[in-house]
Amino acid sequence: MECLIVIGNTKTSFKLGFGFTLIELLVVMAVIAVLLTLALPKYFGSIEKSKEAALQQDLSVMRDSIDKYYGDTGKYPKSLEDLAIKHYLKVIPVDPITESAETWVTFPPAEVSKGNVYDVKSGSNLKSSTGKPYSEW
Repeated sequence: MECLIVIGNTKTSFKLGFGFTLIELLVVMAVIAVLLTLALPKYFGSIEKSKEAALQQDLSVMRDSIDKYYGDTGKYPKSLEDLAIKHYLKVIPVDPITESAETWVTFPPAEVSKGNVYDVKSGSNLKSSTGKPYSEW
């Protein structure tokens, strides 16, 4: 829609602007803020659950690799690096809780002469969503 305004002898053409008022913008921003307060806790909770699932999977794969190494060689590996060097693992996985591949805690077998790595656990001192420390998984 075009509106013509005559000022003196000249014609000036203005287009009427259709837009949002400040109140409408504030209402929309308030609605978005309310939706975010409802959605963000679920988002962060799902991130924690996915990290826990990844930790369980990583521990399972590493423990299985340790058992296969023992089955093949008759002794446990000297370190987690041995599992990667001898291709029982492609790489040592990153602990999803500590976000480092260097924080895994290894436990030796009862007979020390059979190697150094009997079991592996997370090096995190945090607790899971169930309240159990990750270092006890």
